Amino acid sequence: MAGVDVGSTGNKRRSTNSEINMIPFIDLLMVTIAFLLITAVWVNRSRISADAQVPGKEGCGEGCQALTDRTLHVTVGQNDFALIWKQAGTVISETRVPRNDIEAGDGDTRALRYPELAKAVEQEWTRQGVHVDPGDKRVDQAILHSDDRAPYRELVAVMDAIHSTHRAIRAPDGGSVRVPAFNLVFATR
Repeated sequence: MAGVDVGSTGNKRRSTNSEINMIPFIDLLMVTIAFLLITAVWVNRSRISADAQVPGKEGCGEGCQALTDRTLHVTVGQNDFALIWKQAGTVISETRVPRNDIEAGDGDTRALRYPELAKAVEQEWTRQGVHVDPGDKRVDQAILHSDDRAPYRELVAVMDAIHSTHRAIRAPDGGSVRVPAFNLVFATR
């Protein structure tokens, strides 16, 4: 235990020395440390990649390579989806896909699906994808552009359609693993 000594008064007064119980303080400190360690992991996982996607300067090195790769921009429109491949701000190709949704599931687990969008994304990746070699561990970028008022279930259906395209990468044991072909990020204004 810890104690506090304020010195002797020398008179008839009672001594003001007392002991402070340090156990509750140590318990509070340990809980605080545990809380900070746990939330530090959550903070890293909640980040969304958002960068300007602009080309770098000539000869800027290996880190600038990713900014000049082709990127698939998926724009959610009122009646259709636009699949636009861009490289450093230059439009390479553009495809329009009609917006036909399908309700899947039953009861409270009904979900929205866009099968035509999923098929078109896979075809576009097959024709224009950059990282298709199984030895290449990087994935292509897809940027989702949508209205701020878009319903959550529609955004989830679009994200599911984009993530339905998979590719094989070489595993360390010599086999292959199927992973999503796109790293999906949201467009920011």
